[in-house]
Amino acid sequence: MFESAEIGHKIDKQTYSIQVPELRASLVEAQYELNEARQFPVIVVVAGVEFAGRGEVINTLNEWMDPRHIQVHASRAATSVELEYPTLWRFWQDLPPKGKIGMFFGSWYTPLFRELANGNKNTADWERAMERIIRFEKMLADEGAVIVKFWLHLSQDALKKRIKKLGKHAETKWKVANLDPGIVKNYQSFKSLAESVVIESSRAHAPWIVVESSQPKFRNLTVGTALLQAIRSRLKHGHTHSITSVAPIHQPLDQLGLLDTLNLDCALDRNDYKQQLKHHQGRLHRLAHHKKFQDLSVVLVFEGNDAAGKGGAIRRVTGALDVRQMKIHPISAPTDEELAQPFLWRFWRRLPRRGRIAVFDRSWYGRVLVERVEGYCGQDDWMRAYSEINEFEEELSEANMLVIKFWLAISKDEQLKRFKEREHVRFKKFKITPDDWRNREKWDAYVRAVNDMIDRTSTAQSPWVLVEANNKWHARVKVVKTIADRLEDALR
Repeated sequence: MFESAEIGHKIDKQTYSIQVPELRASLVEAQYELNEARQFPVIVVVAGVEFAGRGEVINTLNEWMDPRHIQVHASRAATSVELEYPTLWRFWQDLPPKGKIGMFFGSWYTPLFRELANGNKNTADWERAMERIIRFEKMLADEGAVIVKFWLHLSQDALKKRIKKLGKHAETKWKVANLDPGIVKNYQSFKSLAESVVIESSRAHAPWIVVESSQPKFRNLTVGTALLQAIRSRLKHGHTHSITSVAPIHQPLDQLGLLDTLNLDCALDRNDYKQQLKHHQGRLHRLAHHKKFQDLSVVLVFEGNDAAGKGGAIRRVTGALDVRQMKIHPISAPTDEELAQPFLWRFWRRLPRRGRIAVFDRSWYGRVLVERVEGYCGQDDWMRAYSEINEFEEELSEANMLVIKFWLAISKDEQLKRFKEREHVRFKKFKITPDDWRNREKWDAYVRAVNDMIDRTSTAQSPWVLVEANNKWHARVKVVKTIADRLEDALR
């Protein structure tokens, strides 16, 4: 693959001076049309052989287009804080919104290429990292992003010439002053391994474009033209959603879902409630101050029927914790800023650091619940979300984040009773809204959606905990006890 990019390509100065103005004008026009439409972002990854001109390419594109609508993210090592999160966390922070162009000089591929340059390739780690990257890019593409990845290639001879040339001139000598001799010495090995990364991760939705880079003029025109074509093509043809392979949803033969099997009337009297709650809150408090807790993050997800008692359960959990180590995230409709990003973006931003707890009152499951039932997203979007959510939670678990998910379930009659109580009790009136009554009219549709959600997203590392919540005392104790039990297991 790389051999075909080692054929020298030359463009004379006159031809270059003629082609560049037309290309620049076309790029700016496409950029402003992209910015005005705000229908999709453009993600540009620039990688390649050392000294192939990655920085020069990005500087040229910034010069040719309006840099105010371009976000450039330079290569750097992860900070100590970033190392506390999943590998892709810091790149989620840098994703461009719809209508903008994000250029990554150093990207999610950088750790892989750095290991290759050092001659390291652990098969298990390699395959896991590649799988994670491919899924990440697929998710971005399914959400509408245009992804263009450039591999700037130099032959070994061209690399030696470039290093020699840089070393001759005083103004560029600093670039090779601390040159690692392994760059040239290990060239063939690096080339072979890098080629395998490029081949394996090049997909129709996120292709690698290999650019011969010994001639800067040819390199710049090739990159600029390919970027222009990618933007124009999407502006012209739009985005066709593709559904990640998900098995069809079938109704169980007995017409019963998992929620139908719950005994919602699990009882607990007041005295037992007080004793058990105090006991398990004490356990939770001690566990949250365990010396090993500083190596762990906890993500608590609370979902459930309207009026199922999520707020009350959350208060009993937070009552056992130090406010300095936890944060509650009440999730409502996405803002305009959040709508300009993939749906998981706003949740990646709220993940806790080590030694912290994040409590989500509603969560990323809104995509397969309210957005599905209310028609706020298409079927391809919510069907695809099952696998995206599972992959998201898998990444959290791999980063030593403990994810505990609760569904608080109540009966339709119990919900009606609580709705009426909220309308007549002064300090509870704020809890009832017209949306609650509208959602109640779609009770059966929500039951189907919840059963599908539990069936498809209850995984070994992040299982759903179903809480029988007609009795609030029982529900609160079960929630606090479950968190303490899971945390105790994780800290062993």
